[in-house]
Amino acid sequence: MTIKIPYYPGCTLKTTAKNFEDTAKLVAGVFDYEFDELYRWNCCGAVYGLSEDNVMHKVAPVRNMLRVKEVGEKRMLVLCSMCFNTLKRANYYVRRNKDKLEVINAIMYLENTTYDGSVEVVHLLELLRDEIGFDRIKKAVKKPLRGITVAAYYGCLLLRPSEIAIDSVEQPTVMEDLVEALGGKVIDLNVKTECCGSYQTVKRKDIVADRTNFIIGEARKQGADMLITSCPLCHFNLDRRQKEAKKRHPDFKEMPILYFTQLMALAFGFEEDKLGFEPHYVDPRPLLKERGLL
Repeated sequence: MTIKIPYYPGCTLKTTAKNFEDTAKLVAGVFDYEFDELYRWNCCGAVYGLSEDNVMHKVAPVRNMLRVKEVGEKRMLVLCSMCFNTLKRANYYVRRNKDKLEVINAIMYLENTTYDGSVEVVHLLELLRDEIGFDRIKKAVKKPLRGITVAAYYGCLLLRPSEIAIDSVEQPTVMEDLVEALGGKVIDLNVKTECCGSYQTVKRKDIVADRTNFIIGEARKQGADMLITSCPLCHFNLDRRQKEAKKRHPDFKEMPILYFTQLMALAFGFEEDKLGFEPHYVDPRPLLKERGLL
């Protein structure tokens, strides 16, 4: 029986990270899950408003929670790390500040209902670990990821602050456990929870290029062939900014950066044209073909 789960895509997964969404839907379908995209969703707000008394920055994420309530559901699935962070932190905020929630509901007076804090924001990695389970994932593998060593990179937004973290803030393991279930070798990357440079990529490419050089350099030192992530901004910075990293650091060596769902789709035996490798700056296909995985 197909399990439909309310799904919030966010803006980037409809544009530059479409390969993340497409492969996530593929791998979810293996376990009879269907993403039921929310009707009339809006941008999450992109970043969480840190000012405690600024309720306006909470309106956009809370309005998306209303979309879930409208369809009579209690949870919302999210893929993008930034969307997850913004939505879950806003939800945590209004649950703790009922007076602010009243103000937000008043601002949204044209909506057909009000929000009561009842929706759970769930990341796909949580669904895979806690509901589907790694044993079931292991059984679905058709092409074990032998011959490659993977570094899991979490960045900031899945783990901070601790109130919304999907795993241990300092020593997360969910992506490492996933890679092992897929039959691959994984390293415990020593910089897996450090920032990639985030929005500095807009005005200070040099900062992000240096971060990219450092993070990928550490992964290479530990023996990784590729790096996986869940954040479209991290993916952009670590993939696209390798061009700038190479200019600033002549000894820099390129490394493929994949979404964890692309690695899952590969292990589950989906055809190459379904894996969404075309938009990557560093094409992972030569490495995967060399290791007999394509």
